[in-house]
Amino acid sequence: MGIGGGIFLIVVGAILAFAVTAEVPYVDLTTIGYICMVAGAVALVIALIVNKQRSNTKHTYVERRDDPRHDTRY
Repeated sequence: MGIGGGIFLIVVGAILAFAVTAEVPYVDLTTIGYICMVAGAVALVIALIVNKQRSNTKHTYVERRDDPRHDTRY
């Protein structure tokens, strides 16, 4: 989902929880807003943890050089 998706869920959840005053039968938009905000916060934390782990990864390039003096094919 990523950082952008987490922020998007938080924003949509805040809009549903605090700004929408419409009444939908059998659906509480305030509760759905809070659920979206919590899911967005969890997604944001997970994305930040994954990005932190990705930045700690070390890549090593190994270059092989053959020495013709030790080549047994000749």
